[in-house]
This record gives sequence, C-alpha cells and structure tokens, in this order.
Amino acid sequence: MLAAHYGPSRPVQVDLFVIGTASLDVLHFGGQTLEAAGGAGLYTALAAQRAGVRTGLIAPRPEPMPAALQPAVERLEWLGPVITVDDLPRLEIEHHGGGQATLLAASWGAEARLTVDAIPPEVTEATFIHIAALSTAQRQLDVLQAVRQLMGTHGPRLSVGTYARLAYGETGRVRRLFELADLFFMNENEARGLFGRVEQAQTRPEALLFITLGEAGALVIEGDRVTHISGQPAIELDPTGAGDTFCGATLAGLARGLSPLAAATAAAVLAAQVVSQVGPAALLEE
Repeated sequence: MLAAHYGPSRPVQVDLFVIGTASLDVLHFGGQTLEAAGGAGLYTALAAQRAGVRTGLIAPRPEPMPAALQPAVERLEWLGPVITVDDLPRLEIEHHGGGQATLLAASWGAEARLTVDAIPPEVTEATFIHIAALSTAQRQLDVLQAVRQLMGTHGPRLSVGTYARLAYGETGRVRRLFELADLFFMNENEARGLFGRVEQAQTRPEALLFITLGEAGALVIEGDRVTHISGQPAIELDPTGAGDTFCGATLAGLARGLSPLAAATAAAVLAAQVVSQVGPAALLEE
C-alpha cells in the first residue's frame, strides 16, 4: 500500500506536471568528486519552473527532506508517495568532457513506487504532462497508460523522454512511447538507437520531436520538416541534466505560447548555463 501523497493540502494548479524521480548523485569530473541533487524528473521540473511556468513534480518524496533537495520543495508542487531518505535513487556518473559520460553505478531506490496509484488526478488539469526517463521503458509505458486513463478523450499534451540504455536495449518499447506521445525528447545517440540514423527521424502529423546535438544545438522535427537551432557557447563543467533542462525549458516555452522553434532556442540558452555549474545550481538562481 502506498503512503498518502505528501504535498500541498491546497488545490494544485500548474501548467506542467513532470513524472519522474529525484536522486542524490555522485559526480566525477575534472579530477573532482562531488555530490549533487539529480534525477531526470527533478532537472526537467526545475528547468520548467526556472523558465517561467508553474510546475509540479510527481516523484517519490523523501521525509525528512535532504538539504540538497530542499530548494526543489520551495519551487515546485511536489506530490508523490512518501519514502525514506535511504530509498532515494542514487547515481554515480563519471564525465569525460565533450558531453560524454559513463554511468558507473545506479540504485533506482523507490522508483518502483511510481505506479498507477501514485498518479494523482490533478495531472489532468495541466497543459502538459512529461514522463521523464525511468529505469525501464516498460515503466514509462505503464505510467503513460495510467495517465491516459485519467485523461479520457481530452486532456494535456503528453511528452516523453528517454536515454541511451533504453533506446538501444528496449527499442520496441521506446518506439511505442514515441508513437503514443505528442512530444518526444532525445539526444543524437538515442536517435541513432531508435531510428538507425538521425536523418531518418520524423514524426506523425502534429507531433513534435526534439533531438539535442550538444554544442551543435538541436533539431526540431514536425512530420518530415526538420529545423536546426544553433547551440550556445558554454564552458562545460558538469553536463549532467543538460538534456533534461532543455526538455523542461522547451515545454515551459510552449506552455507560455511560444512556437516550437522559439521555445527550443530559449531552452538551449538555459541548458548552456546549466553545464557551466555543478548539478542544478543554475536552475536554482533567483
């Protein structure tokens, strides 16, 4: 049995709900080893909030709240099953420069608590719902189907993200997610895993695909129309969460009424700011 949702007792009204996880990560880069808040769900939600929209995060929520995650509580409407600090997901990542990284260790903790029962009915009131990358594509599919059941025939636009291990190891399930989503976010390596070549990527009519290219920018794809947006100069320190930042900020721009190209262009600026600092520090600035 899930614990009760731990979050605001008042009605929750947000523009974007992100379903995913927050984690406590160990990062190795440039001869340094540091600890930082992390998680695809947390980065995406904080980026959207930083980009100017009311954002909710549906993720297992630790009690007591670790100091590293306290700023997120102050900025986001965080709903989700209550867990202990020991049950938080934890990742260990080694960065090699140039946007390249190795996942050295992963403990997914209480991610499995993101079941049908963990999705509150408030999600249907948002403009967008984003399902961040989880440990398996099947879990993302289960969450997506649960959200669709809550929505009925009308509701928010659904967005999904992925990462390389899923794109190459669960290709069929990721393709199914891609077919069901209104918007999809991936990087060029993940696009190769899904499509064979980035140049082969296209969407169904009215769906959107965003493929990040690191310092080279990003592609915005609608149907068979592909538009490239330029990258932003940045001094890379910690690239953790850059793609999730781009995703959250792009969704925020769309929620604010920007075109896909304008939203993605603004999101690239914020992503460049994030990689120049450790963890999500740039997303927590006032």
